[in-house]
Amino acid sequence: MFDPATLNRAAHIIRTVSPSLPADAALRQELAANRNLTATARGAVSRVVFTYYRWLPWLTRSESLQRQLAEAIDLQGRFETQPGAVKPEALAALAVPAWLREEVELPAATLAQFQQEPTLWLRARPGTAETLAKELGNCEPATAMTMASALPPLRQACSAVAYLGPKDLFRTEAFQRGAFELQDLASQLVGHACAPEPGETWWDACAGEGGKTLHLADLMQNKGVIWASDRSARRLTQLKERFARARLFNFRTVPWEGGATPPTKTKFDGVLVDAPCSGVGTWQRNPHARWTTTPKDVAELAVVQARLLNHVTGSLKPGGRLIYAVCTLTRSETAAVVDAYTKDHPEMEPVPVFGAAPVPAGTSGLQVIWPHQHRSNGMAVAVWRRR
Repeated sequence: MFDPATLNRAAHIIRTVSPSLPADAALRQELAANRNLTATARGAVSRVVFTYYRWLPWLTRSESLQRQLAEAIDLQGRFETQPGAVKPEALAALAVPAWLREEVELPAATLAQFQQEPTLWLRARPGTAETLAKELGNCEPATAMTMASALPPLRQACSAVAYLGPKDLFRTEAFQRGAFELQDLASQLVGHACAPEPGETWWDACAGEGGKTLHLADLMQNKGVIWASDRSARRLTQLKERFARARLFNFRTVPWEGGATPPTKTKFDGVLVDAPCSGVGTWQRNPHARWTTTPKDVAELAVVQARLLNHVTGSLKPGGRLIYAVCTLTRSETAAVVDAYTKDHPEMEPVPVFGAAPVPAGTSGLQVIWPHQHRSNGMAVAVWRRR
């Protein structure tokens, strides 16, 4: 059971949440203002806040916030020790908003995964997963946590490690020397879907703070060039800092708002569009978003996603590969966007996401990664090759 101080701090954070300050931002703000808290205390507060939003529809809203938090913690504990204590029908009815049923039929296993504490995934530098796991302790390699039906990258070259311990990883010597990045397993699989070769030229069109850009650079063995663009100058600055810590230098940054004019006249061997999305696939890690995301958000983002794909197509060399990835599961942002793009661009041929069986004629080859498959975020990925 969590101590009263933890419950009170979590209650204070929840009271500050507003339409302009989501729960994850409110949590970061509070923890930044209390740097004296230990890693254990910070982790406890984070778990309580997210547990509250995970079980929100089950809580007695007439009770005090502290009592609701205790109720949520009790539900979480019972669900983890006795999964049958919460019926699948209840999860289907209460764990996600009703409007989502019009967009996706979530497997029962994914709904159950949404109610569990998320796995903290690390991406070790190539070939160092076992060494990193021994150095940090309390780790399990990805292949030890997945079934025989895992996607090919998990059985071959994946450097993912699940961290199960209490350390503040940002303060470890391993992090400071660039031995790993915090990156969800599904995001790492996107890098393997790109499969860049050393010496190629790539464009990460929506790079953000550069998690996937870093992975591409590692897969390219620090050779060739990756252009990283984003609309936020702050994110590109953070990307540069992350590259410096990792001692990777095969990148260039350039601002890009996503318009019809690309940020460079360079033609690319590959382009990654890790597009802005509704983030439904991240609802295990960010449960507050379940109750703030709307169908309007989904519709507006689908328009943005289609526009981005159209605007990057001309930057591909003949034979170049285009990878579309979104950490959501809605039809409007996945199958609908991918099918429309395939129909409108006959010069782009759908190809297997992970080099498996050929894409059947008349289909898009969309690959959905469900959260329950690998204890990860949900992700949808499609790949085309310019004819």
